Amino acid sequence: MTNVRPFVVAALLATSLVLAPLPASAQAPAWKELFKDGSLDGFQIVSGSASYKVVDGVLVGTTTEGSPNTFLATNAPLKDFELEFQVKVDDELNSGVQIRSHLAKEGEKPEGAGGPLPAGRLYGPQCEISIDGHAGNFYDEARRGVWWSGLTNTDAIRTEAAKGAFKKGEWNSYRIAVAGDHYRSWINGVPTADFRQPHDPEGHIGFQVHGIAQGTGPYSVRWRNVRLKNLD
Repeated sequence: MTNVRPFVVAALLATSLVLAPLPASAQAPAWKELFKDGSLDGFQIVSGSASYKVVDGVLVGTTTEGSPNTFLATNAPLKDFELEFQVKVDDELNSGVQIRSHLAKEGEKPEGAGGPLPAGRLYGPQCEISIDGHAGNFYDEARRGVWWSGLTNTDAIRTEAAKGAFKKGEWNSYRIAVAGDHYRSWINGVPTADFRQPHDPEGHIGFQVHGIAQGTGPYSVRWRNVRLKNLD
């Protein structure tokens, strides 16, 4: 039998280690596509009576006259994640996506809120979808009622480029990332928010259809190519 030299054995061992699959814990987190199969499984409609349906992989939220803000919210809360989507909203409507938000219990009064919230009201950080220059900023929905850029002294990121990143009447690409206390957003590749706040370490994602007044609408907001990467 021919002797195998030590350096050959070492080389073969190194090659086998390179080719061996990484354990699941060491692999990069995978993207999960949402709504592409037409299903709303894993979500619930809360806070209002707007309607949601999936048409050819596009999530369509439509106003109901006189309804307050409505949200298609995840059943389960999330911690660290990245969320990407394209969105198009009727000019008469604004919208948003709740990030790490909370479902109020009966009589609950969150810190900063003007009074108790109705049971099931979704509240917390919301990444804005609108044509008025606020798109991409985060609003403290149903709680403090102010912009997080002001609360955290990060208004410097709200440049003219950021304020103009959202294109009226077009599909706009959003990227939202939250890790620990760090929140960031981009619209069409332009940074639109970057701040830190420790008050909401986990919570629900919620796709908003804004409330409208009696005698108006219906209006719609549409999301497509929605995908989520859980970083926990």
